[in-house]
Amino acid sequence: MFSGLSALVIQDVADGGGMVVVTARTRDAAVPCPVCGTPTVKVHGYHRRTLKDVPVDGRQVVVHLRARRLVCSAPGCRRQTFREQVPDLVERHQRRTVRLVRQISQVARELCGRAAARLTDLLTMPASRSTAVRHLWRLPLPELTVPRVIGVDDFALRRRHRYATVIIDAETGRRVAVLPGRDASTMESWLRENPGVEVVCRDGSATYAEAVRRALPDAVQVSDRWHLWRNLCDKVLLEVRAHAGCWATVNPSRPGGVHEQTVRVRWNKVHELLDQGVGLLDCSRRLGVALNTVKRYARMPEPHTTRIAPTYRPTLVDPYRDHLRARRAADPAVPVTRLLAEIRELGYTGSANLLVRYLNQGRVEGEHPVTTSRHASSLLLTRPDNLRPKDTELSEKIIAACPEMTALASLVRGFAALLTPAAGNDAKLTEWITAARAANLPHLRSFTNGLKIDRSAVDAAVTLPYHNGRTEGVNTRTKRIMRQMHGRAGFDLLRHRILLP
Repeated sequence: MFSGLSALVIQDVADGGGMVVVTARTRDAAVPCPVCGTPTVKVHGYHRRTLKDVPVDGRQVVVHLRARRLVCSAPGCRRQTFREQVPDLVERHQRRTVRLVRQISQVARELCGRAAARLTDLLTMPASRSTAVRHLWRLPLPELTVPRVIGVDDFALRRRHRYATVIIDAETGRRVAVLPGRDASTMESWLRENPGVEVVCRDGSATYAEAVRRALPDAVQVSDRWHLWRNLCDKVLLEVRAHAGCWATVNPSRPGGVHEQTVRVRWNKVHELLDQGVGLLDCSRRLGVALNTVKRYARMPEPHTTRIAPTYRPTLVDPYRDHLRARRAADPAVPVTRLLAEIRELGYTGSANLLVRYLNQGRVEGEHPVTTSRHASSLLLTRPDNLRPKDTELSEKIIAACPEMTALASLVRGFAALLTPAAGNDAKLTEWITAARAANLPHLRSFTNGLKIDRSAVDAAVTLPYHNGRTEGVNTRTKRIMRQMHGRAGFDLLRHRILLP
C-alpha cells in the first residue's frame, strides 16, 4: 500500500477521519554533501515536513516526515550544514510526493486547468487550476530532432483572423514545432534554422510552397492526396449541377415543386429586366433579392435548379399508402372525407389533418425521393464495389444520361486509380490531364489548371508513399485542446500542450 514510501522508515499509520496520516522519518544512512560530495552521518538537528501522497481507499494520505539537518565534516567546505533530500520521493520545497505530482501532471496534460481541478478533486488529490497549469508547464518537452520527412499544415487560433503552423514528422506523427503564423517568412526562417529536411508534405498552399522553395530548393514537395481528391469532388459537383437537365429525367421530380417554381419565376424576372437594359444592382433592388443571387441567375442560360429531395418522417398514413394510391388512380376526384372513412375502417387512428398533409405533399403518388445533384455526384465519386444494388442501377442511368456524364464518370475513376502511389503514375497523370481537357467539362478543366500550377508536388503525391494525413490528425487533436482551454490560455501554453508526447 505504501510501496512509494519505501525510502522512509514508517513509524505509525493512523486514521485521521477523512485522511490517512503516516508518520515517518528518513533512514540513518550517510548522505553526500551537495557541494563537495563528502558522505556524512553527523546530525546537526531535525526538521519536519508535511507531504501529500497518492490517495488510498478514496482518502487523502498525509505524511509527517522528520528529516535530518547534517553537518559536512570535510575541512574547507563552504557548506557547513545542509538538509537531506529523499530522491525519487520528494523534491526540494515541494509539499507533494513525486508520484502524486506525476499523476496531477498527467491529468493536467489531458484536461489543462479548470477541468483538471475538477477531476483531481473527484480523485481525492485536490489541486487548484493554477497548480494544475503549473505542473503542466513543468512537463519537459522532447528534444527537438529535425526529421527527414515533415508534414506542414495551418490551424486557426481565431478563425479568419489569426493562424498558426504545425510541423510534424510525417513518418511517425511526432510533433516537431508550432509556429506563430502561417506566412512564408515564418516557415522559411524555421527551415533555415533547422536543416536536414528532405521531403515536405503539404496541402495546396502557395505560401508554404514558396517558403520551401526559398529555404530548401532541393527538397521534394508532396501535395496531399486527400486535398486533391476533395478539389476534384467540388468540381464534379459543379459539373453534375451543370448537366442536371440531362440526368434529371432518370428520376424526375414531382410536378409543382415550390423550390423549382420559385427558381423559374425569379429567373424569368431577372432576364426580363436584363433584356430591358436594367443593371444587376438595380435588378437586385427591384426584385428584393441579394445581388449575388441576381448574378447567379444572370449566368444561368436556362432555369436549372439545385434540386432538393424531400425528407419525411414515418407517419400513421404510411401503412395505407397502397390503398390511397389505388383509390386516387381509379377516381382522381374522390373526396378526402371518403378516403378518411375508408382507411379508418382499415384501422387508421390518425387525424384528418395528417391525411390532408400527406396527400398535399404528394407522398401517395411519389415512388422514391428526388435525386439531388449532391447525391448524383456522390454516386459518381463512390467506388462501384461499395454501392448498393439500387444505387448501382441509378448510377448507371445517370452516367448514360449524356456523353458529358459518361466522360465525367470515366475521368473520376481514372483519377481515383492514380491516388494509389506507384511508379509511372506521373506519366498516367499527364494522359489523364490531356483527356480531361479534351472533354467538354469546363469545371474539370479548371481543376487541371490547378494541377499544372503545382505539377511537381502532384507528381510526387501520386508516386511517393508520403502524405499529410497525420498532420490533419494533429490538427484535430489541437482543436480538442483549444476547446478545453476556451480561449483562457495564450499561444505559449497551447504550443506546450501540442508538443507534449
